[in-house]
Amino acid sequence: MAKRTSLIAVFSLIMLLAHLSPAMAQWQPALPGARQVGAGEFTWFGMRLYTARLWSANAVQGWEQPFALELIYHRALSRDTLVKASLEEMRRLAETPLPAATEQRWAQAMRAAFVDVQAGMRVTGLYLPGQGCRFYVDGVLRNEVADAAFARAFFAIWLDPRARDPQLRQRLLGLGADNSGG
Repeated sequence: MAKRTSLIAVFSLIMLLAHLSPAMAQWQPALPGARQVGAGEFTWFGMRLYTARLWSANAVQGWEQPFALELIYHRALSRDTLVKASLEEMRRLAETPLPAATEQRWAQAMRAAFVDVQAGMRVTGLYLPGQGCRFYVDGVLRNEVADAAFARAFFAIWLDPRARDPQLRQRLLGLGADNSGG
């Protein structure tokens, strides 16, 4: 009887792990051959908020190829703060005013993707051209957003020529003279 109970326990564990494995998938398999293109620090009023790293199989020169943007936080920030700041930047960079329904949909997608972050946490966004994006928190898939317009608007926060921090953009794209991230 003990043997049967042990077999059932092992089988249950295998089934649980098989069920969890897609949610625990890292972003790297979706971006074969990825290498770090660039990195930099983002500071706000002298406070270091996060280190950003851009990963791609090739140099990022547009929106036609996948890439990953990894943020390693140095301070605690609430999910609501992250959603609000992201939405403000997406609005600022939009060519035309965003419809209220779009803003609501995008805010909801970010609330599902983001968490309250603590120092040391790693959040990675995987950009998938023409499809949308995926968000990973400490390597665990948190949310997938099947909205190409959202994905482009979100990653434009860092990669658009009008980004709030042009030096960080240059470093991420590997265009700055000093690409060490500091």
